Amino acid sequence: MKILIQNGRVMDPATGRDEMADVAVAAGRIIAIGQVGSDFHPNRVIDAAGCVVAPGLVDLAVRLREPGQEHAGMLESEMSAAVAGGVTSLVCPPDTDPVLDEPGLVDMLKFRAEKLHLARVFPLGALTRGLKGEVLTEMAELTESGCIGFGQAEVPIVNTQVLQRALQYAATFGYTVWLRPQDHWLGQGVAASGPLATRLGLSGVPAAAETIALHTLFELMRAVSSKGSRARVHLCRISSAAGLELVRQAKAEGLPVSCDVSVHNLLLTDVDIGYYDSRLRLQPPVRQQRDREALRAGLVDGTIDALVSDHNPVAADAKILPFAEAEPGATAVELLLGLALRWAQQDGLGLMQALTVLTSGPQSVLGGSLGTLQASVGRLAVGGVADICVFHPDSPWVVTQQALRSQGKHTPFGDQELPSQVRATLVGGQLAHLADGVATQPAAHA
Repeated sequence: MKILIQNGRVMDPATGRDEMADVAVAAGRIIAIGQVGSDFHPNRVIDAAGCVVAPGLVDLAVRLREPGQEHAGMLESEMSAAVAGGVTSLVCPPDTDPVLDEPGLVDMLKFRAEKLHLARVFPLGALTRGLKGEVLTEMAELTESGCIGFGQAEVPIVNTQVLQRALQYAATFGYTVWLRPQDHWLGQGVAASGPLATRLGLSGVPAAAETIALHTLFELMRAVSSKGSRARVHLCRISSAAGLELVRQAKAEGLPVSCDVSVHNLLLTDVDIGYYDSRLRLQPPVRQQRDREALRAGLVDGTIDALVSDHNPVAADAKILPFAEAEPGATAVELLLGLALRWAQQDGLGLMQALTVLTSGPQSVLGGSLGTLQASVGRLAVGGVADICVFHPDSPWVVTQQALRSQGKHTPFGDQELPSQVRATLVGGQLAHLADGVATQPAAHA
């Protein structure tokens, strides 16, 4: 299909492009930005007047809940939610059931995802078999099946010798290790340590749970590097000011690390738990205001590379429980853009800054693991794959259960108004999402 997107404001953080221009798409690729030749005859025209035409968003933390947890979400429902939020590429953690520790399981997931013709799925393979932290997986075979890195999801590796061996192996073959820094013993609480958790009688997770894990990881990275190879590590969902400062120091030292932050930790604090609101039962827990402000500053100065939804749909019966017993998680992938723009508005930042941490920032984290898509994902490039998000920055919508496409309906931002609405999402040049009422028409000659 040939598609012409007209009258939009084209913004691409990767190149700094910000101009009123048309975008022409054919054979799944962008063939022109700006002046479109008279010999281009589209099958469909999308009127993007008042809208921003941006690269498709890249979300580094989206649980699809399939296989094994279909009661909380199905592949189709969660990927439909992704494209409704403008997300065209997503990274799926390995903690499915069964765990993504065998090539056949990865092949099946990718096959089912590709058949849906929605967002691109980049799976993470399990770093250890069954995520048990004991035996390393066959990383080479998992990479051949399509894994772009290896992680433990929410399961820390207690045995530091196993972690060191994992870093050595990954460094040797150029794999990226994705870890959420969390000490196994200190991280077993349900809320951030502090006056509020004490007052509510909730078991706390101190910031030291994050910093101890970071100190250990960085020491192991230094040890591995001293032997001639360098292990690249992506830190998932940094949550504390102290942890962020350690990441800043590690980057200044030259350690090959990147990191992301969840929209929940960027916009919420522990005070929002209120009277045991289980929608705020999250991993990592939302912390105090000083932590939130530090994370916001880190996103602006580039210490944090990407903003993620940490989408983790939870079944209704697992959330309607006492706070400490409720399953952690929230639906967020279709809220990611609106919440990023809320942050930008609150901090007096421009649209380009908000888009950077959703497109070119996460693309730089994925880097060479994208293969032939490296030049296309997270950017608008003539000749590149047409992954495009068209959104109206001043078209608010209210987050209701009926409006959410995700099977998970629980979010701390329920019944709140978000400042933008995605009008259309293209993945590989095909319309994966088109909002109701969007002006589209066949070309006059068609």
